[in-house]
Amino acid sequence: MLMEKIIAKYKDMGLRLTPQRIAILKYLDGNTSHPTADNIYRDVKQTYPTLSFATVYNTLQTLREHGEVMEVTIDPIRKHYDPNTSPHHHVICISCNDLWDVFVDYSDVLKLPSNVAKGIKTVGVHVDFYGLCKNCQKSERG
Repeated sequence: MLMEKIIAKYKDMGLRLTPQRIAILKYLDGNTSHPTADNIYRDVKQTYPTLSFATVYNTLQTLREHGEVMEVTIDPIRKHYDPNTSPHHHVICISCNDLWDVFVDYSDVLKLPSNVAKGIKTVGVHVDFYGLCKNCQKSERG
């Protein structure tokens, strides 16, 4: 039933739903790992060997344009995709590049300096925290 709702939603958006695209949507549904296009391609290709990277990339761009995924850029080469588009922040491990969600509202705490804020209406705040995850800390020690 849930997949039928998802399919209907994307059909209403005008997205052509091939079996490969449906597999990409299933992969993203509730996914909190912040996968890259390459991660999605590798994983979905196991089930759909004819899947092309272009299909993954084009599907992600269409979803981004419709506000269904957020792009999270850790470095300019690898964008990660987050299907949770509700306002939230991220913690990024500087060693393994893993990402985690942070659901805390910092909009009351973080303000633009007055010399920068002139003429700007702030509509949101996004914070990225950088550090070392537990696994990377362990590997640094040992």
